[in-house]
Amino acid sequence: MSRVHQVFFLTLFLALVSTAAAAGARVSGELKQWHKVTLTVDGPFARETGSDPNPFTDYRMEVTFVHESGGPAYVVPGYFAADGDAAESSAEAGDKWRAHLSPDKPGRWRYRVSFVTGRLAALDRSAPGEPVRGADGLEGSFEIAPTDKRPPDFRARGRLEYAGKHHLRFAGTGEYFLKAGPDAPETFLAYADFDGTKAGKAPLKTWEPHLADWRPGDPTWKGGRGKGIIGALNYLASKGLNAVSFLTYNAGGDGDNVWPFVSRDDKLHYDVSKLDQWGIVFDHAQALGIYLHFKMQETEMDDERMGPARKPVEVPEALDGGALGPERKLYCRELVARFGHALALNWNLGEENTQSTSEQIAMAEYLREVDPYDHHIVLHTYPTDQDKVYKPLLGVAAITGVSLQNPWDAVHRRTWQWVKASREAGHPWVVANDEQNPAPYGVPPDPGYAGFEGRDSQGRPVGYSLHEIRRYTLWGNLMAGGAGVEYYFGNLLPQNDLLAEDYRSRDRTWDYCRIALRFFADHRIPFWEMTNADELVGNPGRDNTAYCLAKPGQIYLVYLPQGGAGRLDLSGTGGSFTVRWFDPRSGGELLEGPVASVKGGAEVSLGIPPREPREDWLVILRRGGRRQNQSDPRTE
Repeated sequence: MSRVHQVFFLTLFLALVSTAAAAGARVSGELKQWHKVTLTVDGPFARETGSDPNPFTDYRMEVTFVHESGGPAYVVPGYFAADGDAAESSAEAGDKWRAHLSPDKPGRWRYRVSFVTGRLAALDRSAPGEPVRGADGLEGSFEIAPTDKRPPDFRARGRLEYAGKHHLRFAGTGEYFLKAGPDAPETFLAYADFDGTKAGKAPLKTWEPHLADWRPGDPTWKGGRGKGIIGALNYLASKGLNAVSFLTYNAGGDGDNVWPFVSRDDKLHYDVSKLDQWGIVFDHAQALGIYLHFKMQETEMDDERMGPARKPVEVPEALDGGALGPERKLYCRELVARFGHALALNWNLGEENTQSTSEQIAMAEYLREVDPYDHHIVLHTYPTDQDKVYKPLLGVAAITGVSLQNPWDAVHRRTWQWVKASREAGHPWVVANDEQNPAPYGVPPDPGYAGFEGRDSQGRPVGYSLHEIRRYTLWGNLMAGGAGVEYYFGNLLPQNDLLAEDYRSRDRTWDYCRIALRFFADHRIPFWEMTNADELVGNPGRDNTAYCLAKPGQIYLVYLPQGGAGRLDLSGTGGSFTVRWFDPRSGGELLEGPVASVKGGAEVSLGIPPREPREDWLVILRRGGRRQNQSDPRTE
């Protein structure tokens, strides 16, 4: 057969396949690289509350997407989508089933649908099932164009992936990522505009302070709902922040007002319209360049509790009592199927998690199995439990990082502890500081906000301010080789962890975060190649003297939390280094101090800051005065 005939018959075949598939499957979305592409299949009619079969547990829809080159290939879990327009219609029934792809490459992609039914078939890929006629075996293809987005939109950078280092990397550009944003309110999704969302121990949110931040053209649903929460994300992005955190299930917890189910205690039936509305919010966050921190459960309901006699006490809200059973498997699968296409996220096994080590590993490994994109998986626990909980997980392949909770002034030491321990275990963790103690205060509001002047609701002084948070939490994490911060709002201050609806309560604090992130981007600091070297500034393990982050012999960052004269031990390297100063409070250009350059081979004086010598400063030393790694990826 000639080449011409081969092309003719291939074209005819693809046309026939696409025509055959069009009757039962449709591709929608912006068909571009890294954008959300949705495949909707006409499948069995079902109801959210249906049983025998249950549309969530007893149908297993999976779609294999393969690029024309042969790779990558993804097996993407599908889900029940009611009428296919549930965010608008609030439909509880229908015959539409969906899967989402975020394609890595331009070019032609092929898909094949596997759709079977059987008891609990959705929870185990190897479980037997009967093919669903008219849906199983559907095939087709579509063409993907290059992305047309620009940063900060994540679709300009690609999927954020674990790269075997202490920082995540964008697959599209090779840039490495540092994050900063709010860890509060944990009840971010307890929003009155979402279907099926009810007040519990804490009221629902309107996000009214951020209604004015919504912009024409931004998404809404059901005739204009959603403007407050969309506006809240817009505000965070306007401050240069790039992360947001939320619980997706807190029944029985502090707020008791967020769950993905049709009702609080029905863990095997999911609220399709509510989850579609969540998805609108999450997709908007990604377009703004905001990383999604999924906290999958709360400490009050992650497992069965031990009573006085060391016997389990029943916790009705705990999925399978903490084990990897049908409820927990379905929960993981539904979150992955509906939201796993997002490019920048992590799955956090739980806030202040108290599951056993074996239960944690089992949950992480199941997430790894069902998530085609291998998103970052982390764990959070109490400060006093870190050694007990984290040490057994060192080297576990499924877990790629930890979400630390520590006293605000212990962040540097604790971040470096787990960066170092994970590296020595041969599986480097991405280590973020996501909650700050003491619990009543966390990160306080700006002075003057709602009359706040450094005292809690009971009149007691907080004892620290946004300036200590900047010095010892933000820069404490970054200078230990950490991946960034999320800020907890405490429980006894204005706009606290359960009730916050106004992110402007920490407006100045967000400025300090933006300044830090921009420093690393604007000055092309190769932080992913650098490691903590506090011993070079005479601060082995302490938190208050000076911090050092270095790529030895090439570039050194010396952070002085209290200002003063800096010193650095360069006895292990030769050559000359320029010395410049950066102001972490107001940002701006690098400044020259009294010492313009130093030579290696000895301990050297860096001089004093160019102004305000008692404030915090960052000193940057570069070998030979050249910007290193000019062609290397950068972060924002």
